[in-house]
Amino acid sequence: MTTHHPIAVVGGGLGGLTLARVLHVHGIEAAVLDLDDSPAARTQGGMLDIHEETGQQALRAAGLHEEFLTLVHHGGQSMRVVGKDAVIRMDRPDDGSGGRPEVDRGRLRDLLLGSLPEGTVRWGTKVNGARPLGGGRHEVTLADGTAFTTDLLIGADGAWSKVRSLVSDAQPAYVGVSFIEADLPDADVRHPVSAELVGGGSLFALGAGRGILCHRESDGSVHAYVALQVPELTLAGVDFTDTEAARAFVLEYFTDWDKSLRGLVADAEGPLMPRLIHALPVGHRWDRVPGVTLLGDAAHLMSPFAGEGANLAMFDGSELGLALAAHPGDTEAALAAYEEKLFPRGERSAAESAQNGLMMFRDDAPQGLIDMIRSHD
Repeated sequence: MTTHHPIAVVGGGLGGLTLARVLHVHGIEAAVLDLDDSPAARTQGGMLDIHEETGQQALRAAGLHEEFLTLVHHGGQSMRVVGKDAVIRMDRPDDGSGGRPEVDRGRLRDLLLGSLPEGTVRWGTKVNGARPLGGGRHEVTLADGTAFTTDLLIGADGAWSKVRSLVSDAQPAYVGVSFIEADLPDADVRHPVSAELVGGGSLFALGAGRGILCHRESDGSVHAYVALQVPELTLAGVDFTDTEAARAFVLEYFTDWDKSLRGLVADAEGPLMPRLIHALPVGHRWDRVPGVTLLGDAAHLMSPFAGEGANLAMFDGSELGLALAAHPGDTEAALAAYEEKLFPRGERSAAESAQNGLMMFRDDAPQGLIDMIRSHD
């Protein structure tokens, strides 16, 4: 007999878990399907700044805001901006008054997971595809050869969503920027120059067509993202399994930068990890399709230069959960109400992210970022 889930959420990231939690608060059960074998199958990334108007609102809707506050990395909202000479152009301390506290992504995910009933997340469940059955129902096929049916299918499955094809032909495209990630663990002891340079929060070291973006993590390490405006295939020609060769490749882009900034790459421990930045078209939307919708990156994948990705995924999840709770027995009315606000919200943030990505690496960098920050004062 084929398994049936009234509500199936594909993807157990922050957005999918927030949706499941808000639904649970309102007495609605959902099944969350995640391809990882367990919550500990892989690391969950570094620090996130959780915005008052989106991510924190979602946590309030989930009844988890007070617990979230206990996870905040105090001092993490401090920020420095420098040019390639490492001279500090802007230095903003964390006085506790900011609306975007930093938290470790893994701890935030654990908070959401721990708030759900046992068995809500089906681990090791990889979705291969889905097809409509009529009347808003869908059949979802899994990698193990099994399938299930659902009355409501929600794609919270990220950039390369399997669910998206049910509503849209859009595919993510390279935005012209590639990241190379590097780590400096136990920075105060093992990398004191870098630790002093970065401080307790974030560092933006920017130049024309390149930059090094860093943040201090709650365990005392420094995580760096080297940003390069390069053609899409550039990093494909680099063997990142050869860490020293990869390091030499990256440092060639920073030959005229201050030694302390080069040290963020030269002294990094462990492998360097390449990541090409992709985005869906700004303003991505679709016509209402019965019984299916998207949230987070599946709906509006954007570059990271507005810091909105995780925040919007959580907010999308909470808004969808609230819409479903407000329209009991009328899923289509709930989805229409949700998408009516989802599309303009995603478009605004995606446009801002795209504009920031161009602004940050202008020929006069870091002046563009400094001007933008001051314009919000």
